[in-house]
Amino acid sequence: MTIRFASSTDPRPRLVARLIVEGSLPADLGDTVREAATASRFSGKPGQVFESFAALPNGLTRLALAGIGKPGAPDRLAALERAGGALVARFLTSGETALAIDFAESGLTADEAAAVLLGARLRGWRYDVYKTRQSADQQVSLHAVIAIDAPEGTQSLWQTEAALAEGIEFTRELVTEPANVLYPASFVDRCRARFAGTGIDVVVLTGDDLAALGMGALLGVAQGSVREARVLALRWKGRAGARPTAFVGKGVTFDSGGISIKPAGGMEDMKWDMGGAGAVAGALLTLALRKAEADVIGVVGLVENMPDGNAQRPGDVVTSLSGQTIEVINTDAEGRLVLCDVLTWVQRTYAPGTIIDLATLTGAIIVSLGHEYAGMFANDDLLASQLDAAGKASGDKLWRFPLGAAYDKLIDSAIADMKNVGPRYGGSITAAQFLQRFIDDGVAWAHLDIAGTVWADKPGTTHDKGATGFGVRLLDRYVRDVLEG
Repeated sequence: MTIRFASSTDPRPRLVARLIVEGSLPADLGDTVREAATASRFSGKPGQVFESFAALPNGLTRLALAGIGKPGAPDRLAALERAGGALVARFLTSGETALAIDFAESGLTADEAAAVLLGARLRGWRYDVYKTRQSADQQVSLHAVIAIDAPEGTQSLWQTEAALAEGIEFTRELVTEPANVLYPASFVDRCRARFAGTGIDVVVLTGDDLAALGMGALLGVAQGSVREARVLALRWKGRAGARPTAFVGKGVTFDSGGISIKPAGGMEDMKWDMGGAGAVAGALLTLALRKAEADVIGVVGLVENMPDGNAQRPGDVVTSLSGQTIEVINTDAEGRLVLCDVLTWVQRTYAPGTIIDLATLTGAIIVSLGHEYAGMFANDDLLASQLDAAGKASGDKLWRFPLGAAYDKLIDSAIADMKNVGPRYGGSITAAQFLQRFIDDGVAWAHLDIAGTVWADKPGTTHDKGATGFGVRLLDRYVRDVLEG
């Protein structure tokens, strides 16, 4: 979806949208349109869309009214994104190729107008690469949104929001791809291609590199697959600092569960078990495209978890890069084994002051929070409050869970330093406790369990059914408010 800017004197497409404040239908719409909108119970609530035709001086116009809610509402920007998204969702396959949004009488500020456009662009993303037999009315026809008479400053703000949209779209692409197309090596190749010319430094560790380093936990997960593991590091150094910030992502490109194999029903969804890695890659792309004034490293551990004759067994003991030993009780608790070695490596290599990891780590977090929030665990109250604020501002919402010694002892092992799972209850917490054992003293750390938020079974305000791109907005907002603030 492209976003263009134009003035009221430029030619308009046939489809034109007006933005309507809740409870206030403008008189210049004409009696017929006003009465029809009222009869349809259109009142201007956020996300409402009413469609009609109007005879205007320049010809017959397909007119859409989009509700933007009430000025001053606490969720004002979210409501405006919803309006832009609702317009695009309504006309995405309508046969119209362009949609003009008339901002002339909207009363919006530049940042509010940019929110409408961001919602429109994000809702317009759809990945139809593998659909070869769509009928005409199923195919996306709407490819452009034209902002007419946007408030002064909107175009400048849009450059930043467009970078955010590109990062989210890249994450959605990675998460959507099937596992026979996207696996550790091809994930790296796709990132190399996308980051070319952006100023991001790319470092890749192959299977031999990982073995030489001693990443026994990560390699234990990968040993059942013919796809070789990778670790990918992405460095954006937009500002020199004493200690960089690290974003770490779990990148299990397909998770069968290994020997502790998952049930067949729904296993196809496990292509998105690399959602954390996808979010890190998308966030780094956004930071580079908008030239963020921050020093950030994104590191992802990429493996495929498969159950062949060489696969890791329940009861095996592996030695992590940190030197700590792990008794593998369940091979389907593989993400923490990947992350623990990556966490150690990023601390030894880059000495970050802050680490935020993202992972589709546990089904238990979905039991706790459903699909509305991601779980947050942190060893630092300030970092937790900063992330909570970033989540509220971005819409990628977080809910903090506890950590503590009572939970930590649940993963003690009789024959190794720890085991990779605890008892049935508190599964998300014991997973976080496991990761905390690999965080050095003095490092502020937060773990985000995003298992319930990276994929949606139904369309949302700014996304279609499928990959949501969760995490990119959160990390970008954290950088804006904390690292650049």
